[in-house]
Amino acid sequence: MSEQPKRETRLARKHRKNCGICRKFSLSNLLDHMEKIHIRPLLYLVTISAGLGLASVAGCGGAAVGPAKPPPPTVTVAQPIRKEIVEWDAYTGRLEPIEFVEIRARVSGYLQSIHFDEGQLVHAGDLLFVIDTRPFVAELNGAKATLNQAQSQLAQANAQTQDAKAQQQQADARLQLADARVRRARTLRSSAAVSQDELDQHEAEVLQAQADVAAAEAGMGLAVAGIATAKAAIASAEAGVETAELNLSYTKIHAPVSGRISREYVTEGNLVSGGAATSTLLTTITSVEPIYCTFDVNEQQALKYIRLAQAGKRESSRVAKNPVYLGLADESGFPHQGHMDFVDNRFDVDTASMRVRCIFRNETHDLVPGMFARIRLPGSAAYDAVLIPDSAIGADQATQYAYIVVDGKIERRDLSLGPIVDGLRVVREGLSGEESLVIQGLLLSRPGLEVQSSSETIQIAEDGLPNTYVPLPPDEWISAGRSSLQTAEETANAAIEKREQVQ
Repeated sequence: MSEQPKRETRLARKHRKNCGICRKFSLSNLLDHMEKIHIRPLLYLVTISAGLGLASVAGCGGAAVGPAKPPPPTVTVAQPIRKEIVEWDAYTGRLEPIEFVEIRARVSGYLQSIHFDEGQLVHAGDLLFVIDTRPFVAELNGAKATLNQAQSQLAQANAQTQDAKAQQQQADARLQLADARVRRARTLRSSAAVSQDELDQHEAEVLQAQADVAAAEAGMGLAVAGIATAKAAIASAEAGVETAELNLSYTKIHAPVSGRISREYVTEGNLVSGGAATSTLLTTITSVEPIYCTFDVNEQQALKYIRLAQAGKRESSRVAKNPVYLGLADESGFPHQGHMDFVDNRFDVDTASMRVRCIFRNETHDLVPGMFARIRLPGSAAYDAVLIPDSAIGADQATQYAYIVVDGKIERRDLSLGPIVDGLRVVREGLSGEESLVIQGLLLSRPGLEVQSSSETIQIAEDGLPNTYVPLPPDEWISAGRSSLQTAEETANAAIEKREQVQ
């Protein structure tokens, strides 16, 4: 015999044995046995139930019972949030100082002293460096001596002019006398009262007087030229004095702007060079309050802002100070508020973007030039929007969708989505805000599936950005507060004048 028939025979014998046991312990036999051992009638029912259960377990060839139908799956639903919002466009910007100044030597010399602490705040007009003043004091004294000499030459030229003027007057008087004599001599010569020799002598005197007048006029011209030369020498000497004073003032280097100063690039005792091309860099100063943040806007974003302005939904940042919010890398939300300050006039052909700039007060000096910052700029007018969590959104290929529960069954809604606001996704199309949205159990759901649902509420994660905005009024504009270089120069000159008064 083969192995398979042997196995079937064993199973048949086992089944007959089990059925024999069932026959032996049938219900009637069981009751008779209970009466023989005096079991009370109240226990009959319990015993019968146990017997029926035993018969059910044994089977004895009866029909099998099928598995029960599973209950429908349970999903969590919530109603989408509907509220007024503003879409805040996200950018990454870099903080830049309003003023950045390289402190360089204007004159050459040895660095004598340094008067600031590295990395600290300085104010416009503060003394920073002193270059050895002795060569420039000597230069100033020489220029003043040259000026005194030129002034003496002018006085001498004035005296010579007065002398030439007197000589000219004397020559004019002699010429007049000679003319009078020659006229009388000619009259007397007609009556033979004087000789021809006397007349010739008087005429010679007239010629001599005319020559004296011409000489006096030439002397007068030389004297006037001497005055002009002396005045030019004075002007040159005065310029030399002014240059020497200016060079002397350059030996004391003052802060041209207020801000935070860098380290000492040159230490005391080193030779520094002045001039425009070879001047020595001594340190730098960056302004800290207020501060700029610049970022780039691509063409698509710029066109969006242009269309919003044309539709009257959002004023252009070229003409209005639209609010801007800033957050640093370790800050939650956007605690720093400023406004737009500048929009460039063209797109960069290399990056296809336009540079824009905003300004912040920075009273706490948390914003440091060179840092990256998260920027939020209003990208829409205020409007009513439907918000849902990203976890309730599914995707297949190019379509994004959500599931809702209608009459206990799952239905699908295709969505058109916007940005994230308050931690939730903006739904532009697909939901009205009145649906029962599946927020948990998305993977268990499919259209048409019957489900049980439990309700929850969608939580909003406030990001600190307002749900409406208006451009800042003029009294809230942030001024760049530039320090004037001229003011710094005036401060330095005032210090020089004070020092001279003390001396």
